Amino acid sequence: MRGRRLLPVIGQPQPERADAARNRQKIIEVAAGMIAERGADELSLDEVAKVAGVGVGTVYRRFGDRAGLVYALIDEQERQFQSAFFSGPPPLGPGAPAGERITAFLHALVDRIVAQQGLFMLLEQGGKAQRFGGPYQVHHVHLAALLGQACPRGDAPYLADVLLAPVNACLIAFQREQRGMTIDEIKTGLADVAASVLAGPG
Repeated sequence: MRGRRLLPVIGQPQPERADAARNRQKIIEVAAGMIAERGADELSLDEVAKVAGVGVGTVYRRFGDRAGLVYALIDEQERQFQSAFFSGPPPLGPGAPAGERITAFLHALVDRIVAQQGLFMLLEQGGKAQRFGGPYQVHHVHLAALLGQACPRGDAPYLADVLLAPVNACLIAFQREQRGMTIDEIKTGLADVAASVLAGPG
């Protein structure tokens, strides 16, 4: 993995003028504050622009839509997460058997999603492009590569989708709030699913 570049969440950042960079940071700070105060469901680009003191067009040009702003809000933590599974210590990072890394990755992903659950729920509710783009795409590529090592006869891309399907913000929220499951119980269930996938047909 030495020298491997992290996969971007929404693409490599482009050079910015100083004023544009300040506006971008202010917009992100305002949006993060609104989410912390009222939750992600109420996030409005028009209101963000008003509070940040910039034109609505500036927000839309910079982020495209609400999903683009959400990507920007989760970007820094996502890059730290990518760094951990690409080049961090095992078992999440390189150096452990592929099967152990798969379980460690799924467990870490649960923690990752719970940490910014409201934002991930917004992405999942935004349509296929948002749900299966950005972070999901990076997670899928990584997990498929591990599955290719752990069970080379399997369809790694499909199995990666299978393992990622239950690790989504809406389902985790339902499991915690309606089923009363703990994070550890969710992780244990995922470990059982992963073990079944790696064992293959019985």
